[in-house]
Amino acid sequence: MTDEWIGFAAVVGPIILLGIFFWFRFKARRDMQETFRVALDKGQELSPELVDRLGHPKPPKDRDFRLGIIWLALAVGLALLAFAIPEEDALRPMLGVAAFPLVIGVAYLILNKFAKRGD
Repeated sequence: MTDEWIGFAAVVGPIILLGIFFWFRFKARRDMQETFRVALDKGQELSPELVDRLGHPKPPKDRDFRLGIIWLALAVGLALLAFAIPEEDALRPMLGVAAFPLVIGVAYLILNKFAKRGD
């Protein structure tokens, strides 16, 4: 019975997460269109630059730094989990798994260091 629930959760979980992601994306676009409609109804003129800027906002300047810190925190969490598991045979594989987010986090921090800061 438990194996059936694990398989069910492995299939349904990602579907629910994708559904939530697309729902919020749809909701944000709908709200943006409503904002445009209200502005047009009030007689304001919308330039193509304004529509492009509102439709595709710029990512924050420190986005790479934030992502790097998140990936490094994930790597530290996995490494701590590796040490928390009482089995000695689990330590090296878990540290190997923790190495992947560590490398991704370091890469983001390097990208942040060398990123151009021009507006």
